[in-house]
Amino acid sequence: MPERSGPSERGAESGTSTPPKSAPQPSHDITPGPPQARAHAARGGAPQPPPGPGRRSSPPSSIARLRVAEPAAVRGATLCSVLATAVLSASLLGDGLGANLLIVAIPAALAAFFAARAAGRRLRPWTAVWAVGGLALLVVPALRDAGWPSFLAVVSAVALGSLALNGARSWVGVFLGSLGLFSSLVEGTLWGCRGVRERMAGSRKRWGAALRTTAVAAVLLVVFGTLFASADAAFADVLGGLVPDVSLGDGPWRLLLFALGLVGSLAAAYTAAAPVRWDSFALLPGKARGRLEWALPLVVLNLLFAVFIAVQLTVLLGGYDKVMAQTHLSYAQYARQGFWQLLWATFLTLLVIAVALRLAPRGRDGDRTLVRGVLGTLCVLTLVVVASALRRMDLYVDTYGLTRLRISVAAMELWLGVVLVLIVVFGALRPRLLPRAVATSAAAAVLAFGLVSPDGLIAEQNVQRYRDGRSIDIAYLRDLSADAVPALDTLPEPLRSCALRDIEGSLRSSDTPWYAMSLGEARAREILRERGTDESEGSCSLARGGLGGGEGGGANGDRGYEDGRYVPSDTSDVGDAGDPR
Repeated sequence: MPERSGPSERGAESGTSTPPKSAPQPSHDITPGPPQARAHAARGGAPQPPPGPGRRSSPPSSIARLRVAEPAAVRGATLCSVLATAVLSASLLGDGLGANLLIVAIPAALAAFFAARAAGRRLRPWTAVWAVGGLALLVVPALRDAGWPSFLAVVSAVALGSLALNGARSWVGVFLGSLGLFSSLVEGTLWGCRGVRERMAGSRKRWGAALRTTAVAAVLLVVFGTLFASADAAFADVLGGLVPDVSLGDGPWRLLLFALGLVGSLAAAYTAAAPVRWDSFALLPGKARGRLEWALPLVVLNLLFAVFIAVQLTVLLGGYDKVMAQTHLSYAQYARQGFWQLLWATFLTLLVIAVALRLAPRGRDGDRTLVRGVLGTLCVLTLVVVASALRRMDLYVDTYGLTRLRISVAAMELWLGVVLVLIVVFGALRPRLLPRAVATSAAAAVLAFGLVSPDGLIAEQNVQRYRDGRSIDIAYLRDLSADAVPALDTLPEPLRSCALRDIEGSLRSSDTPWYAMSLGEARAREILRERGTDESEGSCSLARGGLGGGEGGGANGDRGYEDGRYVPSDTSDVGDAGDPR
């Protein structure tokens, strides 16, 4: 028969237990969740002993008070997934980043899933969206050789995975939740150590048998694998491609990767079992202003935006040549100067909207309609400013070609426009969903940026400009990653060899295994294997002589190449500090 509970025990189960009068509870600024001691014991967790006469109990930290509950003892499935993550990290991540990062992330995600299921957590829609999005972002290093979009994708994947583990709804919660995984590094490691110690103390014979079985299997694989590899060259080649190349000199580096995989997966599992309620750090609403005091500055700002847009429409209809003649600006100066100012205007508008929402009037009927009308108008007008900024960047790129910085800032401006659309849509329909929608849009933008292959787009656009009779900057293109090889391969000689020589040299000097090789690098190796570059010194010297837009030099009166770099006649537009190169 089950044991009957007393009043205090029943109160603990329902989350409404009352502390005894002799031991009053200290008050805190942030109220933690209800104690779950009995539920923790029912899930298999060891009961915490009371402090003895000579032992003091340290007060919990602020983050510990915000956790839902102390998780139960770590399960065997979680430990196996954590161990698999650590072993794969040490074996695969030491040779670069590619598909191996996604391979390592799968057992880490399984460890978090098993820990969350053992803690009784349910899979919510936003949790599923963020978890799938985090894994999808890790596809970018497997597809692209360029390091900069891969770095953005990995950082975004960690932030999105942390959000999936913690869960958040408010602006502060989404921001802190994206970094919340790091708050579990120490506690997660200690939780894993306690779980291993408890399991080994109760079943030493079973652990001994498992270790002996693993050792025997490893010896058999090494012995017979070595014999078969020495007997057949084809099998040795296949085995060499599948097995990671681990040497004694890489021991400290591999040990560090093992520790990082172990600690990181334990932190993910611990966070999944006991997430932190970051939404408790809510910002206090600002002091509401009167309608006139709040609306008048914003209405004036809306009028300024409307006048600027009217001028832009006039310029668009009258043509840029007339404007440049009146302002004494060159084609590139007009486009470049306006883009950066409009980019800052978009960013500052978002800050103005954030401050205006905190100080918005909310005491009388019709205040919500006023706020939506004024801020909605500002968002719509700012979208036109975003379109104008992107148009200016398009003009500049059309004149001087696409570069990494130009495509990056254009992508940032485009994402700011998406944020404005989300503010208009969710601000009118579901304001509480806006923080999560903005976070998801940022991750989606990083994913799309990596999938479109920025280096490949840069090479394609510059090659197309050359075909249209304009100059091409070989010195810049030769520093791109292997993602640019398919586009650069279409250039005529000697430009092709000059553009691909450095990339080919870097690929020859590196022996990247299959799990650390991206799809872009694999395609580049295949192209260069079928058709190599011209090793003669005259190929690049001929390119320096001014092979720009067609025969005999560049278009638009350019001076050709100096050390492989295109220099136009108007040098004031290229190479200065304001050039978004």
